[in-house]
Amino acid sequence: MSAPPVEWLLSPAALAVLGLIIGSFLNVVVHRLPLMLERQWWADVAHQLADVDSYRRVFASDAPTGFAQVGAGLNKSAEALTPLTLSKPASRCPSCGHRIRWYENIPLVSWLALRGRCSACSVSISKRYPFVELLTSALFAAVAWRIGAQPVALLWCAFVATLLTLSAIDWDTTVLPDVLTLPLLWAGLVAAAAGWTLPLQTALIGAAVGYLSLWSVYWLFKLTTGKEGMGYGDFKLLAAIGAWLGWQAILPVVLMASIIGAVVGIGMKASGALREGRYVPFGPFLAGGGIAVLIVGLPSVLEFMGWA
Repeated sequence: MSAPPVEWLLSPAALAVLGLIIGSFLNVVVHRLPLMLERQWWADVAHQLADVDSYRRVFASDAPTGFAQVGAGLNKSAEALTPLTLSKPASRCPSCGHRIRWYENIPLVSWLALRGRCSACSVSISKRYPFVELLTSALFAAVAWRIGAQPVALLWCAFVATLLTLSAIDWDTTVLPDVLTLPLLWAGLVAAAAGWTLPLQTALIGAAVGYLSLWSVYWLFKLTTGKEGMGYGDFKLLAAIGAWLGWQAILPVVLMASIIGAVVGIGMKASGALREGRYVPFGPFLAGGGIAVLIVGLPSVLEFMGWA
């Protein structure tokens, strides 16, 4: 029996199915990665509190009584936690602790079969889980339609999946983890160097323009107002988008992100969904702009904006 042709394996339908599976994994990453990072940050805090020599070098005085003991206590608490990775422990219901069986974890199908509720305690399961799976599926199919049935389409699917993951994490935590943004940036440059995406020079300039454009805006805003308008994670994310899409995509991505972000922010403030002192993260809109440019095509976007 002959193997299925590449055209079938990389068709929109096939990649849509792959997207459902990957989307299920992205839900795990979005939920666990921020907690894994927070655990690491607390471990760093514990180490720093226990480092009396560092305190003396920085503050030119002895550390307050009890600093080392607090650090040791924090470290002991951290070591007592159940190990957490993207694969362990097995998925459980956050309400009752019921271990999710394999047939309860089939992307989209299980959520529908369970009618969106835990099989043990009947507590509602967030609609975001099937939404992320469906969105990933739709985006993978769109990539297959745009790129065609060729292996490089899988690279672009990985690009889209990472942007989607970063968007969800940033929306939840206002953090864009370096553990995702920097590999995405380097992957874009390596893909260009290998001749799979853009000319390397275009990718390099795209990464530089992406980073420096927001970096300049950040410092101009800070020097003018004394406040920070965005985080360094946004610079790195736009640099990564530039490495994948080229410097010509930077302005359209930023314009789309700014307009949509402003509309969403105003809408949330007017509806009371935006708490006082909080802000709408910019990362999801940058990622959305990058995905839109990829799917629509940069030439079409530039023509629509009158820049072609």
